[in-house]
Amino acid sequence: MADSKPDPADEQLDPAAERVRRKLVRFMAINLGILFLALMAVVAALVYRAFLSSGPDETPAMITEIPTPPPGSMLTGEIALPDGARVVSHALSGNRLTIDIEVSGERSILVYDIAEGRIIGRFTLSGAR
Repeated sequence: MADSKPDPADEQLDPAAERVRRKLVRFMAINLGILFLALMAVVAALVYRAFLSSGPDETPAMITEIPTPPPGSMLTGEIALPDGARVVSHALSGNRLTIDIEVSGERSILVYDIAEGRIIGRFTLSGAR
């Protein structure tokens, strides 16, 4: 035989609890609406920027501070190193050239600015082999 007791979920709430439930449902609906509007604003901004930046495909020219010689010629110059210096390695980054040198067993790194044509830094490596 089936149980004849009513299920507690089927019972009606008292008026005070019903008012609180309605306030919570209204509060939740308003907050979800605001959240949805904010999300749509972000999506609209992304779509706007995507269409705004999809103009002609122009690759910006590479900016360099190293002077470019006319066609058929090349840049020349001289970097004064200490007497007896041996160049161990070098690297180029933009208009800066780093030169790793060894002078009488002591290693140093020189930073040379190609645009200015001068050594702008010297770093001694202690304990280097």
